[in-house]
Amino acid sequence: MTIVGGAVNARYMEDDTAVTQPAITEMSFEQALSALEQVVRQLESGDVPLDESINLYSRGEELRKACQARLDAAQARIEAIVQDGSGNASGTRPFDSTTQG
Repeated sequence: MTIVGGAVNARYMEDDTAVTQPAITEMSFEQALSALEQVVRQLESGDVPLDESINLYSRGEELRKACQARLDAAQARIEAIVQDGSGNASGTRPFDSTTQG
């Protein structure tokens, strides 16, 4: 695993050939989630040598953190429309806020 400009580029062996994985910071949410699912499948298969399993687990944890951070950021941007007493839109509030404004 190498670190380039603060981004992690992971290397894994596939069929005896080194494969460089893209830096997590360069991935979209969907790409990171797909990569995480692939890591989970590889680990669950039990066909991965111990050292590679450790590397995969580390990559999976970084992918999980990145996905969670992006979900948290998206949730913070979601707003709900607030209605006044007449049922007219009067503004917005954070989606998970329980108070009416």
